[in-house]
Amino acid sequence: MTIKPRFRVALLALTLASAPVGAPLAQSMAGGAGENPNASRTTLDPIPPEGGWEGLANLLEAIKPGVDTRLIPSPSQVTTHIERLLNRGDNEEALALIEKRQAEIKDQRGTDVQLMFQHARALAALHRTNEAIDVYTEMTTRFPELPEPWNNLAALYAGRGELERAEDALQMALRADPGYAAARANLGDLQLLQALRTYKKAAADGVPGMKDKAREVETMLKDKQGK
Repeated sequence: MTIKPRFRVALLALTLASAPVGAPLAQSMAGGAGENPNASRTTLDPIPPEGGWEGLANLLEAIKPGVDTRLIPSPSQVTTHIERLLNRGDNEEALALIEKRQAEIKDQRGTDVQLMFQHARALAALHRTNEAIDVYTEMTTRFPELPEPWNNLAALYAGRGELERAEDALQMALRADPGYAAARANLGDLQLLQALRTYKKAAADGVPGMKDKAREVETMLKDKQGK
């Protein structure tokens, strides 16, 4: 089982800052000739301007422009639409659609893993960190073979300064998928953050040369953040 698309949640920026359904058949309007303009639209798409219906409505003298013939979206179409919302930062809208979809499927067997993952993403984007951590943690318990929840859980831990817990989560992500590049990159950033913390502690204890070491790591981290 794999969650797609995979993406990297940047540990550095956070820490320094503190089953598919086939496409439905096209339909035609009763009594009319030609293709239904809404045949490929779903209720996730906006209702087209009424002007597009005017000629056909006049011809039939029956059908009103306000008749909504858009199709009910398939689960995969809903997921894709939510992904677009999240990727462009429309997090409140994404969360509302996620919660609506969750209510619709709550009595169904099985779990929509992708929707669950998107739920946590939306919560994290809205700075509802504790709730996002709860969802990701549930995912790591129920689906430990998925690396993405582990990776994103690590990012949230790092954002709270819990670097050891973040490292444990990233190690679990790499155990689930040793080739998961995002987790490996995040682990590198995390190790730099841990080094910075250690150098600063040593500098505060008066160890010679540790202030320079800390400055070097800080510069490296800032350079990585700017890329």
